[in-house]
Amino acid sequence: MRFSLRPAAIMACAGFLAASAPNSGVCEEPLKSTPSERKSVHITIYNGNFGLVKEVRDLAMPKGVHDLYFEGVAAFIDPTSVHIRSLDAPGDLAVLEQNFEYDLISPAKLMEKYVGLPVELVQEEEGNRKVVQARLIGTEGGYVYEIDGKVAVNPPGRVVLPSLPKGLISKPSLVWKLENGRERHTVEATYLTNGINWKADYVAVLSGDDRNMDLSGWVTIDNQSGAIYEDAALKLVAGDVNRVQPERVARVMEMSDALGAGKQAFEEEAFFEYHLYTLGRKTTIKNNQTKQIALLDAGGVAVEKSYVYTSYGRYYVARMGGPDKETKVGVYLKLDNSKRNNLGMPLPRGLVRVYKRDADGSLQFVGEDQIDHTPEDETIRVKMGDAFDIVGERVQTDYKVLGTNTYETSFKTTLRNHKDENVVVSVIEQLTGDWEIVAKSHSYVKESSHRVRFDVPVERKSSADLTFTVRVRY
Repeated sequence: MRFSLRPAAIMACAGFLAASAPNSGVCEEPLKSTPSERKSVHITIYNGNFGLVKEVRDLAMPKGVHDLYFEGVAAFIDPTSVHIRSLDAPGDLAVLEQNFEYDLISPAKLMEKYVGLPVELVQEEEGNRKVVQARLIGTEGGYVYEIDGKVAVNPPGRVVLPSLPKGLISKPSLVWKLENGRERHTVEATYLTNGINWKADYVAVLSGDDRNMDLSGWVTIDNQSGAIYEDAALKLVAGDVNRVQPERVARVMEMSDALGAGKQAFEEEAFFEYHLYTLGRKTTIKNNQTKQIALLDAGGVAVEKSYVYTSYGRYYVARMGGPDKETKVGVYLKLDNSKRNNLGMPLPRGLVRVYKRDADGSLQFVGEDQIDHTPEDETIRVKMGDAFDIVGERVQTDYKVLGTNTYETSFKTTLRNHKDENVVVSVIEQLTGDWEIVAKSHSYVKESSHRVRFDVPVERKSSADLTFTVRVRY
């Protein structure tokens, strides 16, 4: 770090907290720590749009009480989360005050600070340069000046300000008032920041017979925190971490794309009630950048395709109803997240996009779905869409009132298979009240207290009927 004196006309003390002799004509340059003095930076990103930053820097400062500007921090820092300590001499460095300065220099801010003060308008015309003395008196919707006792609105000319107004800085900075007992420290600063997020994205390629897939996963990091993390040690936390919602809303910024390299780059471990993914190398995360890093690459993952037709429990009581309007049969892929299935890694929440090669070998998109955080040895179900060649139709065929609050209703679900292969369609019924199935054409599985599943085989180019009668008491 350097210490030097600058003319007061240039600095105007620039709003810095550094103390100086009040009538000396000069202002001592404040003590600064910049990113160039970093020894290391670690960042842990949570999938809740925030991150934990830890920086280690070398710091040189005189003994005594001084103000230190710690530059290069995130623009969306949570000032209440900041902590600084000396790693080599904790007892010789004490924090007396702490501020987060983010009133940054901009043309609009500069003009606002000069309302009511004299400025210069430099006008150039046909090679002649003229300096007009003016006083800025308004900035709403344009600039209003008082010139020679008259009011001028947006006059021509380039505005020249005599000095940098007090209270503006060039970049967001933490400002500490420190009581220091030695001239050099290795300090560690930690803080939470909003505006940085990560998510997982998965790409799956189905085999020709729909029984296997190759699955790759990518971590996508979106950094809009206002800071650059150069050569950072990166960790990601997957899980739902509870936080009190911050009051400040992150700004929307333009993003650029960058692609990371390497496969299986992360090591996974259980951490508290979450999962921690540590990148095995350092990486640079630029501000306003979307970066992707490989998470996993698994081949030959066994999948099972299933067809599901879901009813929503209508017409069980009080009246006779017409046919259901819903005829769509959903298509799902099911896979086990297990080591025997070439997976077995806790998978973070993310979007799974599925592709399949057509007859000429070109990849075609066949569907996508969101999966939740999935531990090892759990089952993943991904909805692809609705089947084109399988149609369902459900009608109520009978309705009886057996007594007070007791009803009996019969249904028929017709499944038509236009495919060239046999299929099994799972028909889901949502039941209400105190129910009992008293007659059925197919066996069922009771999945919960109010949900049953009938698995109905349907041969190629054919149809099949599922019938059942349910008795309901309320």
